[in-house]
Amino acid sequence: TALLAAFAVAFLAPGKVLAQATNVTGEWAFSVTTDQGAGEPTMTFKQDGEKLTGKYNGQFGTADLTGTVKGNAIEFTFTIDVQGQQAPATYKGTVEKNTMKGSMDIGGMVSGTFTAAKK
Repeated sequence: TALLAAFAVAFLAPGKVLAQATNVTGEWAFSVTTDQGAGEPTMTFKQDGEKLTGKYNGQFGTADLTGTVKGNAIEFTFTIDVQGQQAPATYKGTVEKNTMKGSMDIGGMVSGTFTAAKK
């Protein structure tokens, strides 16, 4: 029976992981806090496997974003216009069901933290 139990665990565990796979596709409300102020942008994600695409919509206008979702780790980048200069905004965090949290950085000039909830 020990062999049968090991056999069952070997086949059931991967199925369980797939059933709980992180999928962030949809619209998310972000709350961002930096030393330069706070904002509440909306991100719309489309996830295809580990590949992430979507849109940023916030105080810096709108921008296309790209990134990855690996396990529950999310990372994405988009370019914003800060006073006429192009700057990359990079978000790195973890996803837990319909929420996420982590850190963000804009061109090495502004850094902060974020939380988000799926709409």
